[in-house]
Amino acid sequence: MSQTIRRKPAPARKIAARNKQARNMRNAKARTGSMLDAVMDWLPFSEDQLHKLFLVAILAVAAITVVVVARLAGIPDLMARQMSLAAADAGFEVAKVEVRGVKHLNELKVYERVQSDIGAPMTELDVDRIRAELVQLSWVADARVSRQLPDRLVIDIVERVPHAVLRKADKLVLIDASGNELEPISPERAKGKLVVSGPGAGKQVTALTRLLEAAPALKPQVGEAEWIGNRRWNLTFNTGQVLALPEGDKLAAGALMSFARLDGVNRLLGGRATAFDMRSSDRIFFRLPDRTKDEPTPAGSIFAKRAVGGQAAPAKVASADDGTPAPKSSGAAKVPKPAAKKVERD
Repeated sequence: MSQTIRRKPAPARKIAARNKQARNMRNAKARTGSMLDAVMDWLPFSEDQLHKLFLVAILAVAAITVVVVARLAGIPDLMARQMSLAAADAGFEVAKVEVRGVKHLNELKVYERVQSDIGAPMTELDVDRIRAELVQLSWVADARVSRQLPDRLVIDIVERVPHAVLRKADKLVLIDASGNELEPISPERAKGKLVVSGPGAGKQVTALTRLLEAAPALKPQVGEAEWIGNRRWNLTFNTGQVLALPEGDKLAAGALMSFARLDGVNRLLGGRATAFDMRSSDRIFFRLPDRTKDEPTPAGSIFAKRAVGGQAAPAKVASADDGTPAPKSSGAAKVPKPAAKKVERD
């Protein structure tokens, strides 16, 4: 026989609690639904478009994840390597090196820089690295490296231009207009070139060039320039005579132009005086080989001439034994008092 078991009904309190919980859930869903509806109404997308955007975003995240994992595993590098090997097998590898624009530079130094790249696939050739190594050579001002398919590497060299010779304690070094050292040279190769000397003279070559351009007539006659005390120049002409210039670019240029004018009138270069000191703004000091001291002479009155018996003759020379030193500009270095004569205009 079947037996029916009847349970006692739930207490009223439990029923009320369940009803209250269900009511709260319905209210919450209603509020949430209304907020979502309001947001959806505000967006310029339809529900289908929004679903598609979400799908695209999910696919993009998946693709990025795949790429990151592949890169970490080294798959792209492996594929690139395989492509490079395939290109090399097809003949696209460095087999020839052509160097252009070389006049003074030893080409072997260029080939040494690219020796390790011979036989490398063209796709793996690092032209920026090769250029960076080439510009480290003393003669190279710039370099252009390019591939010429299928198997040629072309290197165009822009060389520095030799400008002067820097005299060091134990050697002569060829330098360009900016003072960059190019290579040591022999005294025979230095003949006919401007020689600069003195501590820091290499960095002053540009300033020296501007100074010599102030007197173009004297520029080819200057054989050597000595940078004195890191502030002024002593110029030695091809005749062996020395000209001491004052400190400062403007003062030195003015003194050099004044000396050029005096030389044009009185033929100072090649004359008896062995040295000239123009560090004073209003006087010039000169040295003669048969005297023991310097004597100031007003600028413009050196070696004045007068007519004697219908011929030009030197002006009267008065010996000066008072040892008057050359007036100095601010910060000018002292120089020994060489022998001198004072020449006066009649």
